[in-house]
Amino acid sequence: MSATLGTLLSELQPDWKITVIERLSDVALESSNAWNNAGTGHAALCELNYTPEAPDGSVDPAKAISINEQFQQSRQFWSSLVEAGVLDAPSTFINSTPHMTFVRGEKDVAFLKARYEVLKQQPLFAGIEYSEDSRVIHQWAPLLMKKRRAGEPFAATRVPAGTDVDFGALTHQLFDNLRARGVDVITNREVRNLTRLKDGGWKITWRDTIGRTPGSMRARFVFVGAGGWALKLLQRSGIPEISGYGVFPIGGQFLKTSDPALVAQHKAKVYSQASVGAPPMSVPHLDTRVVDGEASLLFGPFATFSPKFLKTGSMFDIVTQVRAGNIGPMLKVAIDNPSLITYLVGELLKNHAKKVDSLRTFVPTAKDEDWELIQAGQRAQVMKKDPKKGGVLQFGTEVVTAADGSIAGLLGASPGASTAVSIMLGLLRTCFADRIGEWEPRLRELIPSYGETLNPRPEVARETLAETAEALALTA
Repeated sequence: MSATLGTLLSELQPDWKITVIERLSDVALESSNAWNNAGTGHAALCELNYTPEAPDGSVDPAKAISINEQFQQSRQFWSSLVEAGVLDAPSTFINSTPHMTFVRGEKDVAFLKARYEVLKQQPLFAGIEYSEDSRVIHQWAPLLMKKRRAGEPFAATRVPAGTDVDFGALTHQLFDNLRARGVDVITNREVRNLTRLKDGGWKITWRDTIGRTPGSMRARFVFVGAGGWALKLLQRSGIPEISGYGVFPIGGQFLKTSDPALVAQHKAKVYSQASVGAPPMSVPHLDTRVVDGEASLLFGPFATFSPKFLKTGSMFDIVTQVRAGNIGPMLKVAIDNPSLITYLVGELLKNHAKKVDSLRTFVPTAKDEDWELIQAGQRAQVMKKDPKKGGVLQFGTEVVTAADGSIAGLLGASPGASTAVSIMLGLLRTCFADRIGEWEPRLRELIPSYGETLNPRPEVARETLAETAEALALTA
């Protein structure tokens, strides 16, 4: 998020002085790190939670279309940066990987077919395929079908134009470009406090994480892109807009294999239905990953619990977030979501063998010894006030902005990085309302569909998808 915002601002206002402060020894070591997330280019091609089923069995595609529109803005922006030489060869950060959905049981098969019938009519989902034929699904993803029990209802959809994204590599390349443009990217420096000044600006107090040397600087505008720690820093800023917000940290683990024989039999990101009580971000999926040019497979996530808001956070994070304004909503969330607690306890009780058992619902032939367990990143699920319910657990991302637009921060998780461009464009409109008009011509050069939507215009959508696919060397 910070790398995207910095890049946009450097393109729009190259005379501004920008400073990036990172508490770790390098950028992209937390949530953006390739092994701390699933690398899905979230376009709602395979994620069932973006197409909720109504009580009458109908499927609403509105959210899926919205997420896809946002991802297309990211693709256009990255394409422009590749053509300008800002980003390296596309294969260093993005690769074609079909997106699939695989379900079992009559109820889920009926839902998936209804979803397919709705999405195939949408221009941004052109090319989506559906099958209940084991031979066809075997061609798409052989590992899913080997030795699968006969007579079990199952179905799958497939979109060849899906992507796998190494957000760590992408973040590094964006920051490398910012450094080359004169942006100060300072590592090993932890922001400790944010204080509003009388002139409307901010004093940022920091501490060197190596020598413990304190220091401070001033800024007219501050963006807090600190992952789970964004809540803590926004609370320290004292802005009233953050009152009522809390976060519930959920860790994750993946099973991983780099066995060439297994990797060769699966090239796709395959999503399914979430377990009962599981948060939407814990939908099980079997993914092809390409990191540093090497392909591997991941399966998960398996939920873990830590009170830290980041992998490198504090054991006291979950407690020190408590304020008079958010304790009520957080308690209401706890009362209203007992199934989440049950789910987490069940996940924590799973050993390696039990986790491979879960994998066998996707890969019936999976062997314990072929898969290793790796620790993924921490996800800070947003809890917030709700006028009707008192408090809700929210899926997705949310930008919290001060009334005067001088400070903003991002809370939440998936679809996150995939839609960073769209989210940061929204931030520009909110925080720089007096300048956005003069910036729009340049924004349209960088993102041709800026200010418009693609899905209602089939020809434009088709052309845009083809152009970005060519620029990023992807499957059209």
